[in-house]
Amino acid sequence: MSSASVHTTGASRALRSGPEFEFERLTISREFSRNFVTRMLVERAERGGWELDRLRLFPDGTRKVVLRRKIIRQRPTLYV
Repeated sequence: MSSASVHTTGASRALRSGPEFEFERLTISREFSRNFVTRMLVERAERGGWELDRLRLFPDGTRKVVLRRKIIRQRPTLYV
């Protein structure tokens, strides 16, 4: 399993006029078991506040996962 890898990229965008989300794209090698990938995604959800947006399983066994989490922006409360 030395050649197994997970690649990540990040982005953020607003969906319509609603909340703004931050996205993280993962490419997971086929060498990781289904149990391992499940545990990894659950850990990211519990610790980082991510939720599963999309998961695509390719014929070669590679998984492309898109996670998202809401961006909470603070509005200024003091007006001068």
